[in-house]
Amino acid sequence: MHELSLTRNIVSIVSEKAQGAKVTQVTLEIGKFSAVLPDALQFCFDIVTKGTVAEGAELEIIETPGTGVCATCGTKFSLQQMFDPCPCGSTDIIRRTGSELNIKQMVTA
Repeated sequence: MHELSLTRNIVSIVSEKAQGAKVTQVTLEIGKFSAVLPDALQFCFDIVTKGTVAEGAELEIIETPGTGVCATCGTKFSLQQMFDPCPCGSTDIIRRTGSELNIKQMVTA
């Protein structure tokens, strides 16, 4: 379960940026194709934050959809699966969103 390692890194970054202030909320942006399970990340977050400035903080997860642009025809479209072809049939797709894992916001008290 790589979510545990990811969560440790997230909490480390948040704790460093908080500079000792109590963290009350963390908002993450997780792409649909990032291979990160939001429920597992939530479970790990509750455990990893114990004894840190983020203990008891609310974790908000925003799942971003996959989008792409066809390199052949230039069409922008939503991806339901990682390797969806363009409506024109081309498989030469530039993925724009869906793979991210970002700390979007941190709220301190």
